[in-house]
Amino acid sequence: MRACELTPALRQRLDEIGAQISQGVGKGLDEAMGRQAASRFVAWMTDTWTRTMSRDEHGVFVVTGDIPAMWLRDSSAQLWPFLIMCDLPEVTRQIGDVIARQWHCIDVDPYANAFNSGPTGAHFDADDLDVADELWERKYEVDSLAFPVDLAWRYWQATGSPEHLNGAVHQGCIRIIDVWSLEQDHARSTYRHVRPAEPSDTLGRDGSGTPVGHTGMTWSGFRPSDDACRYGYNIPAQFMAMRALRQIREFCRVWDDEDLVERATKLADEIDAGVRQFGIVEDHLAYEVDGLGSVLEMDDANMPSLLSLPLTSDLGRDDPLYQSTRRWVLSAANPYLFSGPAARGIGSPHSPKGYIWHIGLAVQGLTGDDAEARDCLETILATDGGTGWTHESFDPTDPTRFTRGWFSWSNSMACLLMMNVAGIDAIIGAN
Repeated sequence: MRACELTPALRQRLDEIGAQISQGVGKGLDEAMGRQAASRFVAWMTDTWTRTMSRDEHGVFVVTGDIPAMWLRDSSAQLWPFLIMCDLPEVTRQIGDVIARQWHCIDVDPYANAFNSGPTGAHFDADDLDVADELWERKYEVDSLAFPVDLAWRYWQATGSPEHLNGAVHQGCIRIIDVWSLEQDHARSTYRHVRPAEPSDTLGRDGSGTPVGHTGMTWSGFRPSDDACRYGYNIPAQFMAMRALRQIREFCRVWDDEDLVERATKLADEIDAGVRQFGIVEDHLAYEVDGLGSVLEMDDANMPSLLSLPLTSDLGRDDPLYQSTRRWVLSAANPYLFSGPAARGIGSPHSPKGYIWHIGLAVQGLTGDDAEARDCLETILATDGGTGWTHESFDPTDPTRFTRGWFSWSNSMACLLMMNVAGIDAIIGAN
């Protein structure tokens, strides 16, 4: 595999945006903070381009950072800040080749979340069920299929060209709808996940998951954090699936596939009805439900989250349901809202108790008002633990204690927030 180099034109563009960030951020914070943000932006974007991406016969493979595997979710979000640069041919080609690689992965196994650079046989745990040589692990997550659809749609908006919506994407979208439709009745599914060495990563009932009722929603074994779902219907993932189905309907204009339009519309309507019936608690959204009466009220920093819905779904930030959900998520009622002398923000069961995620802070800033966005950016820059990088999570009483020293997805979300604070409209498809 060949590493991807930063071309002079792209380097110049990053420097130009960095200068805008230095000036724009400095207005709201201070000049030193603006210069720091600009420096971090250029460094993090350069790192994503040159260290996480490499080219082979299937396109461009993107590692998530310090784990040598490509997540469909992470690789999509890692590219979000580059989409406004699609006037540069090298950026257009690179993102298009990442998209090609993602749809190759879906063709290999739509139930997998993370992939190797080829049939290397490397695995997170070699004792997992049904883990083929090209799979790093096979945790089934609804959002892992929604993110590539979403990236293909955002790329279409950025370039104005549907050239990448080829037969592989068309067949992949058919397969996604097949899987999501099947998983509306999970009892019919053959999917299992058993990890003998990690009981917490083994789904209940010998790997099939805890019982769920028929709701119209589509079942997911794992959350965007890669943690097992307590209940099989993850509500943020349902919202992202509905968005992806709408995007697939738009793709069908290119393919002239009315049957797929009908299937996508029917499935989206059924998921929406299920969310409205089972996923709302009083005035806010639940995080997970089982359709049998069990409800999990929380939010997780990983996207899609309840907090991220204006970024990852068609639910607008001004929607009363989102606003009431956002207030709940950022209140003491959310068991994964943590605080300390250095920060206050959303964490995750995936990381040490009390730790806050930089992704969560970026999402909070990107979905809040200008003052909240600046506060979140200032917190992100001040809690790098002296490393110059964002992390997965950190201790708000001592940011030098953190998980994952190299987490590219987190860096990309912070870069989006920097551009937002500087007045650069960089998020294609936000509501």
